[in-house]
Amino acid sequence: MTQLRNPARDALDAGRLSLGFTVRMVRSVEIAPAMAACGYDWLFLDLEHGTMSLDAAAQISVAALSAGIAPIVRVPSGEYSMATRMLDSGALGIVVPHVDTADEARDVVDKLKYPPIGHRSMGGIGPHYGLSTLAVGDAAVALNAANLTVVMLETPRAIDNAEAIAAVPGIDVLLIGSNDLCAEMGIPGQFTHARLEDAYRRTVAACRKHGKHPGMGGIYNETIMATYIDLGARFLLSGQDGSFMNAGAGARARALRGMHDA
Repeated sequence: MTQLRNPARDALDAGRLSLGFTVRMVRSVEIAPAMAACGYDWLFLDLEHGTMSLDAAAQISVAALSAGIAPIVRVPSGEYSMATRMLDSGALGIVVPHVDTADEARDVVDKLKYPPIGHRSMGGIGPHYGLSTLAVGDAAVALNAANLTVVMLETPRAIDNAEAIAAVPGIDVLLIGSNDLCAEMGIPGQFTHARLEDAYRRTVAACRKHGKHPGMGGIYNETIMATYIDLGARFLLSGQDGSFMNAGAGARARALRGMHDA
C-alpha cells in the first residue's frame, strides 16, 4: 500500500524540530512552496482567528501537498464539520483549540479519525498523494496514519489533565497555547514566568510517558523559545505571515532611509 507522507509528522518521528508557519493574512497558493523553500515543515492555516475561507484554505492545502509541506488547519472549538471538510480537501492535520480534559480529547479522535479508531465519515478520495489509486479501506488506513491530531492546552485545567490527555489513543500532539494559558493564569505575556515553565515541564513529561509530541505556540522571542525547546518542545509555531512581513519590510525601510540620512 502506498504510504502517505506528512513532513510535519516525519520531522517529529525523526526527533527533529517540526517547524510551522502561520498563514493568517496571505491567500495566495504560492505561500506553500515559498515556505517549503524557507525550510518549514508545515503551514498553520488559521481558521479560528482571521477571515480565511474554507475554499482558500483548501486551495493552499492542495498546493502544499505538491510543495512537500504539510497543510495543518486550526478550526474553531467544536467545529468538527469544518475540520472534516478540510481533511477531505487536502489537510494533513487538524488543530483543535481549548481541549481541557481526556474526554474532550477522546471526542476529538472520535470525530477526526476513520474507523476503527474513530467515526469520521468517508467523504470519497481527496487530493492527497497516491490516494487516487487506493481502495477506500486502504485510503482510510493511510490517512489515519498520516494525519496529525493536535489538541491545544490553554488553561490550568488542561495542564492538570495533560497526562490523561496524552494517554488518549489517536492524539499526536499536545500544543501549549502560551498566550491564552498565561492569560488564564493571571500572568498575561509573562513567558518566562515559573508557572509557565512548570506547565511546559509537566506537558513534556506527559508526552514522553505516552509517546506523544509536545508543542509550543504563542512565543516568538528566540531566546525564550530556546528555553522551551531545551525543555522538550518539538512541534513549534515559528511565527506568522503578517509579523514576518512587517519585520522584513520595516528593516528594509529603515536601512534605505539610513542610507539617505547618512
